Amino acid sequence: MDTTVKPVPKPLVWIGNSLEELRRFPADVKDEIGVALYRAQTGSKHPNSKPLRNVGPGVMEVVSDHRGDTFRAVYTVKLAGRIYVLHAFQKKSKTGIATPKAEIDLVKQRLKRAVELHAAWEKQND
Repeated sequence: MDTTVKPVPKPLVWIGNSLEELRRFPADVKDEIGVALYRAQTGSKHPNSKPLRNVGPGVMEVVSDHRGDTFRAVYTVKLAGRIYVLHAFQKKSKTGIATPKAEIDLVKQRLKRAVELHAAWEKQND
C-alpha cells in the first residue's frame, strides 16, 4: 500500500484567451504543457519550464517544440493558492529564441489582470 501523501493541485485560472489558444496546439504539445501546468499546480517544476525574464518574479514559460514549430505557455506561480495561465502562443519568428516583445507586453498586461483577480479572490475568501 502506497502511503505517500500527494499534494492537492492548486486550481488553474485561465486569463484572456489562453485556454482557447492552448486548445489549438497539436496533441503532443497540449500533453507536454498540461504536464508542466500540473507540476506547477503540485509545487514542482517541469524540465522545460524556466523563468520568463523581463516580466517579473514567479512568471514561468514552458517551451514545447513540435515538428519544427515552437509553442509556449506562460503562467505565474507567485500568487498564493492558484496558478494563473497568462498566455499560450506559437512562436512565429524563425530567427532567435527570444520571446517577441508583443508577446511579452501581452503577458505583462495579463499578469496585471491576474493580480487584480487574485486580490478580489482573496478578499472574497477572507
